[in-house]
Amino acid sequence: MLQIILTSIGWLGVVLCTLGYLLLSMKKVSAESLSFQLLNIIGGLCLVATAVDSNDIPNAAANLLWMFIGVYALNRQLRGQNTRTKA
Repeated sequence: MLQIILTSIGWLGVVLCTLGYLLLSMKKVSAESLSFQLLNIIGGLCLVATAVDSNDIPNAAANLLWMFIGVYALNRQLRGQNTRTKA
């Protein structure tokens, strides 16, 4: 049962990351949008969980980096919004 759940989480990660890229490519979202960053962060986290479970450390590291890039970008955007709001 646990393996089915982890596999489902992995597929969810694939769908979320691919959906983010598709929406970006179709110009439905921008690279700076909250939705794009959240799709990448959550998708990356799902893929990390699956990679760690299968002991695929290079894949886990790549997706962890992908996720943290999204966190960094989102944090930068939110800080920029707070600065503009205060000004």
